[in-house]
Amino acid sequence: MDAKFTELVEQLNGLDFKGMYGSDFLHTWDKTTDELKALYIVADALRELRENNVSSKIFDSGLAVSLFRDNSTRTRFSFSKAANLLGLELQDLDEKKSQIAHGETVRETATMISFMADVIGIRDDMYIGKGDAYMAEVSESVQQAYEDGVLDHRPTLISLQSDSDHPTQSSADMLYLISEFGGLENLKGKKVAVTWAYSPSYGKPLSCPQSLISLLPRFGMDVTLAHPEGYDLMPEVVERAKGYAAESGTTFKQVNTMAEAFEGADIVIPKSWAPFAAMEKRTNLYAEGDDAGIAALEKELLAQNATHQDWCSTTELMEKTANGQDTIFMHPLPADISGVSCEHGEVNADVFDMHRVGMYKEASYKPYAIAAMMFLQKVADPAATLKALDERNTARWLQA
Repeated sequence: MDAKFTELVEQLNGLDFKGMYGSDFLHTWDKTTDELKALYIVADALRELRENNVSSKIFDSGLAVSLFRDNSTRTRFSFSKAANLLGLELQDLDEKKSQIAHGETVRETATMISFMADVIGIRDDMYIGKGDAYMAEVSESVQQAYEDGVLDHRPTLISLQSDSDHPTQSSADMLYLISEFGGLENLKGKKVAVTWAYSPSYGKPLSCPQSLISLLPRFGMDVTLAHPEGYDLMPEVVERAKGYAAESGTTFKQVNTMAEAFEGADIVIPKSWAPFAAMEKRTNLYAEGDDAGIAALEKELLAQNATHQDWCSTTELMEKTANGQDTIFMHPLPADISGVSCEHGEVNADVFDMHRVGMYKEASYKPYAIAAMMFLQKVADPAATLKALDERNTARWLQA
């Protein structure tokens, strides 16, 4: 393998990430800084293997089970690709076609799908307090089944997005930034605008911006969070972001204009989300089965959103950034594009088209981020295993 791969593997030797083995990956804030660094290194190493036509399969059999309780394109296919990259087959759990529809408990479902599953990926992001709670119950259930001797192994659980965090997306974002700036160490001091943007829909999760403000300050980035009054994120997540900024000696501030956030920024990440208080209210209304209340809340929030249509990424706003139109523009996609996917949206068509390639590259890192999560939680000695994959040198794509 090339020198880059060798260097990546050697970088693992100076890190303490033993806690990753045999664990779950539910939030980035559950992980130490060394563990996150190891994640980025392994993701880059796996990408290096694939791009040099070397197979990275560490499994000869086994399943990766996915459960998506919300719609998905990029994360769904990224999880599938990550599983395949390591040699696992994918099985998607459709709750409507399972015994869950007949009242099967979470504990029973978790145990039943785990007999041959090495990894379980779950997206549950729609209701405040519910997604994290559901994943915690699945994790506890498989752990208990393993301790009881029902399972001969302990499946790894990966959050594919919850109501509080989107660790696979923010990890992909970090990998993209590491690549763009030529190393993790070069991110220190970079100014990032994480900002709300207008959308003609009302229920977008809070977990994308929350994931970013919780992660970026840990690596020395100055983060500005911008949103209209009333569009607050979860208070405990904002406090966590402040704490990480203080620990790393960087800054975290909040403003109420998009222009202020864009001023001098090296990276801008505009995306819509629903107000925390409204999402809490919606969660309670669904729990009560109050359809009329849900409809009234949706109407109210759409009207509220419509008063902030000026929160849109324009070429004029981009000129306020550190590098003008060349400043890095990020979005987890799909974006609401003014004049393309909607009349008014998060970003104007000319800005989106100018940065389209960069956003596609950003998305390309997600399969490797997820594969690295799987790898570190399933491999006792990652450095030795990566070396063995390189030395085995099995062609991923055989050509005579």
